[in-house]
Amino acid sequence: MASTGPWSKVSTPHASVETRFPCHQCGAGLTYAPGTDVIRCGHCGTENRIERDTTPIEELDFRSVVASLGRGEAVETKRTIQCESCAAEFTFDPHVHAEDCPYCGGAIVAEVENHAALKPRGLVPFQITGKDAQNRLKGWLGSLWFAPSGLKKYAREDGALSGIYVPYWTFDADTRSDYYGERGTAYRVPRTFVSRIQGKMVRQTQYVVEIRWRPVRGTVARFFDDVLVLASRTLPDHVVERLGTWRLEALVPYREDYISGFRSETYQIDPKDGFANAKQIMDRVIRADAARDIGGDAQRVHQVDTRFGEIRFKHILLPLWTAAYRYKGKVYRFVVNGQTGEVQGERPYSPWKIAIAVIIALAIAAVVAYFYAENQGY
Repeated sequence: MASTGPWSKVSTPHASVETRFPCHQCGAGLTYAPGTDVIRCGHCGTENRIERDTTPIEELDFRSVVASLGRGEAVETKRTIQCESCAAEFTFDPHVHAEDCPYCGGAIVAEVENHAALKPRGLVPFQITGKDAQNRLKGWLGSLWFAPSGLKKYAREDGALSGIYVPYWTFDADTRSDYYGERGTAYRVPRTFVSRIQGKMVRQTQYVVEIRWRPVRGTVARFFDDVLVLASRTLPDHVVERLGTWRLEALVPYREDYISGFRSETYQIDPKDGFANAKQIMDRVIRADAARDIGGDAQRVHQVDTRFGEIRFKHILLPLWTAAYRYKGKVYRFVVNGQTGEVQGERPYSPWKIAIAVIIALAIAAVVAYFYAENQGY
């Protein structure tokens, strides 16, 4: 991996195409064309249309599937390769022996492993092309203040992006929650104080608001639909959370046609741990429901006990364009939402540019102070 100075681009070649769908004209592999319903030959341009599937996407019973996972039910075995640096795991293309990881630029382990995993039930196909994703990323990078010169240079040039389908879980659940808290009622209380007004001591009265609390108990119920939980530990949470809202109404039943030409990451967070994360999301909503149910002028929610009825879930894949760059020994990752085009990422700062900006600001402040003193006759 070549490097020039402290800033270098990490090589992230496009995913190699496993020839699941050979072109009937020239035999080359067909690749899914984002935003369309075709897979296309990059060599001769031949297109095959993807058949529209109107079958409802199946959701699984959470408790029965979790109980059966240890017995190998409801799973398929995939051949995978793994990144040595960030531990990301991808479905294996038999035509590729080793290449760089699109998340961190680390070396991918050449050994192939068989990975037993739940089958994806649906996916959101890529809507943003690689070229459009590059333009959006360049605009975002070019807007960053105090960025290293290498980053600004990349913003003006075409950089490699890799298309990856990232694993997620969605959870549905019926909930009924008993809560204990306090309801606050506001009332006004007079407060008298003495202050000096035009040299005289004057007694004044003001009214302040205080809260009278009383204990309350109650029950709230809510049905949660498609609570979305990332099933990968590869990308930082703060990057993923700022990616914008996924439009899950665009989900289609899983077909390998949409994967052709892209990588597909296998999940690292299993359904049981995924539901634990979903419960945290649900708990915030339930506590807000409890506060509204308490009413009054102010609320305190001390305890919530939630019972879960039927829980259903599904494994889905969502599209990302990714790039990884190394600056002073640290990898910074950028992602473009493959459905909406939203750009997020980690960004380095140039200490020299910050230092120069501070020096300039101090110099300007010194000049302003000098002329102010001159005008005041000091």
